[in-house]
Amino acid sequence: MSASKIKSIVEEFATSYLTENGFQLVDVEYVKEGSNWFLRIYVDKDGGIDIDDCGRVSEFVSAKLDELDPISEAYFLEVSSPGAERPLKKAEDVAGAVGKHVFVTTYEQIDGAKEFEGKLDGFDGTTLTIIIGKRKHAIPYSKVATARLAIAF
Repeated sequence: MSASKIKSIVEEFATSYLTENGFQLVDVEYVKEGSNWFLRIYVDKDGGIDIDDCGRVSEFVSAKLDELDPISEAYFLEVSSPGAERPLKKAEDVAGAVGKHVFVTTYEQIDGAKEFEGKLDGFDGTTLTIIIGKRKHAIPYSKVATARLAIAF
């Protein structure tokens, strides 16, 4: 089964459980590193998650994977927080980051650059407004390659 299909299956069954238990599914990865496969599930909740939260989610996911059996090869299951520089994968994630420090890359140059790091001043669903210094940059959401929270120094 393809990595994208496995990712879809996990997202489908995990989302309702996570939502019911106060968590948010940030991302799912199924990747091969060296000779090993890893299924990584990144979750978060208001106030952050701890090791007990990761353990509960891991137990649920592991039991569900045993029941559904979508993965034929051996793999390692990892459940963790997305960290301080969590990715902003969906429009809802971007909307929730308004007022925070972000790092955004674009598919093509906008205002002479393809990387923007600054305060996310606004997001209306189609355009991100990022303040860098005293200048505002309007970035079409359709041109965003990657976006994540960033730590301001």
